[in-house]
Amino acid sequence: MTWGKLLQPDLLLDTTILGLTPEMLSERNLRGLVLDVDETLVPITTAQISTELLPWVEQVRQVTEIWLASNNISENRIKRIADILGVPYIIGAGKPSRRKLRRAVEAMNLPPEQVGMVGDRLFTDVLAGNRLGMCTILVQPMVDPTAEVARKYPVHAIEVWLSQALGATLTPYKP
Repeated sequence: MTWGKLLQPDLLLDTTILGLTPEMLSERNLRGLVLDVDETLVPITTAQISTELLPWVEQVRQVTEIWLASNNISENRIKRIADILGVPYIIGAGKPSRRKLRRAVEAMNLPPEQVGMVGDRLFTDVLAGNRLGMCTILVQPMVDPTAEVARKYPVHAIEVWLSQALGATLTPYKP
């Protein structure tokens, strides 16, 4: 598989994870989701979930099983978020490694192609999901709305540029 294909998300949203709907998941026959945590569900600067996130999780949980998989090794942080959302979690996932993602997929007892890997990073979340044969969904980072200055994401810009140079076509989803 070429680097362009490995870095190509199956679905690219021009919004945060809150724009991912149960209808989009059903259209893709997804029965499970593995969600990145930092900057996908919550800003990296906080362990507080937004007021919109819990209702989103409840809505999505009606059509899919949900796991969290974070490269973060802070069990306190990830466990607190997982407990609030009422979902199982994996810390120190080591994405783009497939090993711990595979554990989440196997725990759901689903084939990888029926599980979505959702994250904000091409070289960790999308690459890991594609390597495992999952449906990959790239979302915009979740930012802290109380921050005085919006945080810049140069790593994201570099990842997009490099992915496109390697052959990925990053066209946002249009319903």
